[in-house]
Amino acid sequence: MVISDKAELTESPLTTRPIPRTGELIPVVGLGTYLTFDVGTAPTSLRTLRSVLDHFAELGGRLVDTSPMYGNAETVVGTIAAESQLTHRLFWATKIWVTGKAAGVEQLKESQRRLQAQPLDLVQIHNLIDWRTHLATLEEWKSEGRIRYLGVTHYHPGALVEVAEVLREHPVDFVQIPYNITAREAEKEILPLAAERGVAVIVNIPLGHGALMRTVQGRPLPRLAADLGCKDWATFLLKFVLGHRAVTCTIPATSDLAHLEANLRAAVGVFPSDTQREQMVALVARL
Repeated sequence: MVISDKAELTESPLTTRPIPRTGELIPVVGLGTYLTFDVGTAPTSLRTLRSVLDHFAELGGRLVDTSPMYGNAETVVGTIAAESQLTHRLFWATKIWVTGKAAGVEQLKESQRRLQAQPLDLVQIHNLIDWRTHLATLEEWKSEGRIRYLGVTHYHPGALVEVAEVLREHPVDFVQIPYNITAREAEKEILPLAAERGVAVIVNIPLGHGALMRTVQGRPLPRLAADLGCKDWATFLLKFVLGHRAVTCTIPATSDLAHLEANLRAAVGVFPSDTQREQMVALVARL
């Protein structure tokens, strides 16, 4: 069960962490748009998502992660933000996911049009597709002030070896990788390497595409949850992710206001110690 407590969020600012390259602060919980914002642009389709994005910004959220790969998501979130006059308050993270320089440049221009944002805050090479080609383009765009940060992403733990090679060889600003309480491969190399190289880390799939929430559904919260200020499982599971100090931000996706508040509550209060994180892993493993 999700317990909504807006007062807790309005009275306590969201925790921020610095982007290592610049020191710019961003809240540790952002908003993903995969599937949730891939809807039509009719007013009835946008009504619920508008309340989610407005509420996200009202409570201090900034980083919105999207991609041309996510169907209509870029257009939808960009349209809503413009209509709500949020475009310049948000931190826009999008991606390139095509092959070839010309196609990559055209996709960047299309993302600018869809998000109605110039410069784009962060452009990431989606799943390392043609990354050498696109990295050169992004470096050029960054030097021209057309984007602010550049990065690489992958969604699959099996690709983390190649992601690590990119981090070692190139001065990217961000890396986006999968990480959650039951999928901890990133702890072995990527998270320590990102900390060493001064690379900001965005965590995707922090709730296992919803699988973790299905696992804990109906289960009572452990006593440790109260120590961490957690009133629901989503907050508890996201606090685990944010307990790793190499993580800059995580991006759970939702189209539900109560779920949004539960996610954002993970950015308020204390984070688990290493010992508590081990206890959290053991607790979830027993469910």
